Amino acid sequence: MKNSLSRSGLVYSTDAGRMCPDCRQPAAACICKQLKAAPKTDGVVRVSRSTKGRGGKTVTLVTGVPLDETALVKLAKQLKAACGSGGTVKDGVIEVQGDHCNTVLQALLKQGYAAKRAGG
Repeated sequence: MKNSLSRSGLVYSTDAGRMCPDCRQPAAACICKQLKAAPKTDGVVRVSRSTKGRGGKTVTLVTGVPLDETALVKLAKQLKAACGSGGTVKDGVIEVQGDHCNTVLQALLKQGYAAKRAGG
C-alpha cells in the first residue's frame, strides 16, 4: 500500500496543463507509455476460435501480436471492419465476434504478420 505522500502530487499546472500522476511529467511529454513496451512473444500470431465462457457464442481470438495497447486497438478496429462485426481487446488478446478465422488470418498475412491458425 502506498503512503499518502506518494499518492499526493501535482495534477494540473497552469504552465504545462495536465500532469501524469505516475511519472509527474506533463501529459504531452509522459514517458509512462514508452516504459510499457510491447509484450514479449515468439513472433507468431495465432488465430483461433472459442466459445468458452460466452454462452455458446463463437468468437475469433487473435493472440501473440507484438504491439502495445494503442496499436493493438487500432489493429482490432481494422480486423473488425474487415469482418463486418464487433469485438474488443482484452488483456492483449483481440476478440472478434463470430467465426471469422479465415478472414482474420488473411488480413494479418496481408499486413505482414507471421500468422497461423491455432486449435482445431
